[in-house]
Amino acid sequence: MSEQRIGQNSTVSLHFALKFDNGDVVDSNFEKDPATFTVGDGSLLPGFERALFGLKAGDKRSFQIPPEQGFGIPNEQNLQTMPRTQFDSMDLDYGVLVIFKDAAGGEMPGVVKEFDDQQVTIDFNHPLAGKVITFDVEIFTVQNNQ
Repeated sequence: MSEQRIGQNSTVSLHFALKFDNGDVVDSNFEKDPATFTVGDGSLLPGFERALFGLKAGDKRSFQIPPEQGFGIPNEQNLQTMPRTQFDSMDLDYGVLVIFKDAAGGEMPGVVKEFDDQQVTIDFNHPLAGKVITFDVEIFTVQNNQ
């Protein structure tokens, strides 16, 4: 029987780390139990999943994920300017994360980009948009589901 390799619908157990070019770690589970997910279930972005295709248990790899395949390119349309009066009860500062409710009742995080006495500009782009991410993985198990 040949070794199972990662493909569509594979259930994979792995350690991973996401890092910036400068080596700063964004997220990692190397110090914890391995994470388990099924390819295509939405746990990982498609660009990260594609990097794993063809790997097998025991493989260790490091990939560069460009923004187009990772967290996207910042979009100017995701910058929203709102009246300062909507933020009366808040201490505003640059880079502060604000959670908004969307029309469906879900949460939309945004980051304060700039503000003055009249208005506040919120950036709804993903905080990692535009960044090249190094994706380190160590594969523990691969199970191909039919």
